[in-house]
Amino acid sequence: MNDKGAPQDESSPGIAELQSEIRLLEQRLRQAQQMEALGALAGGIAHDFNNILSAIIGFSDLAMDELPAESMPRANIDQVLKAGYRAKDLVTQILTFSRQVEQVRQPLQLHLILKETLRLLRSTLPSTIDIRHSIDKHCGPVQADPAQIYQILMNLATNAYQAMKNIGGILELSLTGIPVDEELAATCPDLKIGLYAALTIHDTGCGMDQETMQHIFDPNFTTKPVGEGSGLGLSVVKDIIRHYDGAITVSSQPGKGATFTIYLPQIEQEAIRSTTDPIENTGVGYRILFVDDEETVGEVVRQMLKRLGHQGTILTSSAEALDIFSKHPDDFDLVITDEIMPNLTGTELAYEFRKIRPDMPVVLTTGFVQPPSPQHIEAAGFKACLMKPFATQQLQEVIAHIFAPTA
Repeated sequence: MNDKGAPQDESSPGIAELQSEIRLLEQRLRQAQQMEALGALAGGIAHDFNNILSAIIGFSDLAMDELPAESMPRANIDQVLKAGYRAKDLVTQILTFSRQVEQVRQPLQLHLILKETLRLLRSTLPSTIDIRHSIDKHCGPVQADPAQIYQILMNLATNAYQAMKNIGGILELSLTGIPVDEELAATCPDLKIGLYAALTIHDTGCGMDQETMQHIFDPNFTTKPVGEGSGLGLSVVKDIIRHYDGAITVSSQPGKGATFTIYLPQIEQEAIRSTTDPIENTGVGYRILFVDDEETVGEVVRQMLKRLGHQGTILTSSAEALDIFSKHPDDFDLVITDEIMPNLTGTELAYEFRKIRPDMPVVLTTGFVQPPSPQHIEAAGFKACLMKPFATQQLQEVIAHIFAPTA
């Protein structure tokens, strides 16, 4: 209504702007609903896929122990193992993008993440983009979520490609350790004095002017045409980096490309265990009941337990497991159970076991990428959670933790 009570012309700037904003909000709501549905589907697929990877990684790990250290078959199976772990990480990345996984920080060797990113970029970007890299393998580790680091690198690399897709160009990724002194810290308010890992993404694309660079980290700001981007990418990237006490800088000129540099604080170097180190028999044989409705997972665990010197009873039915346990509760020292099974879930099974024998330690294993919360594990009476896929080393560590002498 105007001052005289007449309806306001719908073609007026105020009404048109409001209608445009409503359409934009409706579009984002539809996108959010689609992502939620896609995320739920991805979660189910991830569970099944991790069961498959459990067999691939588990049997490969067992085969490694049967082959001479310098033999070609052992080297080949080592490549299968590495591919299996890459697939496991890829599942985590997919679920991170669909917001199905919470942040899990851990010590990371960034050169390994960068190499995986390069491998993925080479398979997805056209040949008109020349991908180059300079990686310092001795750059110290950082404390971060590997899936989020992938997300950052892929976001920046995709933006670089968008700036070069019409004319081609060079995409260069580099990693180096940088000591930040007072002079360098003064150039960026998020930087502090200390040792950082610096990830740089440089392109030879169209570049940006100063006005654009002042807004690229603002939510909903984008220079892309409608349908090619939401404008949230760089805003999310900066938010993640700030949560890691890091910083991001950008330099660019029109027609001369752009350079993004990510600074992440390094942490103290930690020993990295080799996945090919031989597993030693502990010499202590525990009686372990393992329950999983996937037969291949049960078979690989049976062989793992035998390799470690334990006696394994493998069952694929939670109902059968409860029946056997109720009749012979003292025949087992430890129970390891999957969570998602017909009849009784792992949580329900643990509850029934505790009613029969309260002191029985129970370990949960699951193929879902997001581990159960500590509150859920404690409330259900689990002593630990073993995430699929796992190799003999991880199984050995969990068993050792359960039976470690208490002070």
